[in-house]
Amino acid sequence: MTLKELSDHVVAEFKKHYGREPRWIVAAPGRVNVIGEHTDYNDGFVLPMAIERYAIMAADLALFQSTNTVSIYDTQFKETATIDVGEHVTKGSPKWSNYMRGVFAGFQRRGEKIPALDVAFMSTVPLGGGLSSSAALEVCTGTLIEAATGKRIDPIEKALIAQTAEHEFAGVPCGIMDQFISSLGREGHLLLLDCRTRKTELVPMNDPAVALLIVNTNVKHELGSGEYAKRRAECEEAAKILGVASLRDVTPEQLEKAKSKMSDLVYRRARHVIGEIERTVHAAEGIRQSNWPTVGQFMYASHASLRDDYDVSCKELDAVVEIAEDIGFKGGVYGCRMTGGGFGGCCVALVKADAIEAITKTMLEEYNVKTGLEAIIFSSRPAAGATIIKG
Repeated sequence: MTLKELSDHVVAEFKKHYGREPRWIVAAPGRVNVIGEHTDYNDGFVLPMAIERYAIMAADLALFQSTNTVSIYDTQFKETATIDVGEHVTKGSPKWSNYMRGVFAGFQRRGEKIPALDVAFMSTVPLGGGLSSSAALEVCTGTLIEAATGKRIDPIEKALIAQTAEHEFAGVPCGIMDQFISSLGREGHLLLLDCRTRKTELVPMNDPAVALLIVNTNVKHELGSGEYAKRRAECEEAAKILGVASLRDVTPEQLEKAKSKMSDLVYRRARHVIGEIERTVHAAEGIRQSNWPTVGQFMYASHASLRDDYDVSCKELDAVVEIAEDIGFKGGVYGCRMTGGGFGGCCVALVKADAIEAITKTMLEEYNVKTGLEAIIFSSRPAAGATIIKG
């Protein structure tokens, strides 16, 4: 659905559930990371893009403000949640409400009085696909608070409130990329983010001859649940051996000199991160120059490193990349890689726009042959970040 169709749908659901028109409509996008995986918590660079899939909310002031309650209706799963905003917001149920609770708590912390609200929401960002459905929900919640209070805040501060919500209320020690791109994304641009300085640079990607395909493998291996923290610890061990604050400060030559001081496992983890930071910066330059074959090669190299050095790929993600390589440049594929934390989720492919239909057909068929599973594939142009549609 387009953003307009989504707006119409969530408004209809709000009216059906609450019996009146909403006063505000807000949305925030999910994201795909074009390149720069597992570099964010190593103070490196990432290159995400907001996608045309959104968390969207319709809301109005509650009829009885004295209740101090935010009532939330999930239009997809027909679940409800109530949050008491009269005092400091705490964790609660259902589980998905904690992403929103954390953002309410963050705004309270900065001194905002949140009014009692009636809210209906839905999301078209695939759940568990590594496309940041949680960040979209968090940033969308922050944008709703801005609309309802009439007080806009710096989009970077909003992103940081959303990140803190994920840390404290969902227990996920995520980096800053997901919330930043959902908050700061701009149509027709990728966002080169320096995770150390938080400096952002918009990278234009408006060549109509190319597009990005997102391939959802529809698998998420449980192995991934504890592996994220392990990778962080391994990177910290490498940095400690190398005598630096983070792997951002290490060149490939310095790593090679120190190879004998660390285990092979820790060495490979560091080699991925250091190489990936370089690949990300070079890929951004390639995109600025519309040098698509070069960008594609950096994407393939990124996947190989994630598979072989960082050990976060899986057979389904590898199958998608192998199919992309088989289709090749002649068939319209420049490059492909896994995206997100790994162990399932999605791949992203840089393709010729006029070959999308043929590539999609081949990928769907071949993925089913290789894995016995059905993939979901959609294309996206770089989308805008969080927005107040009405109000």
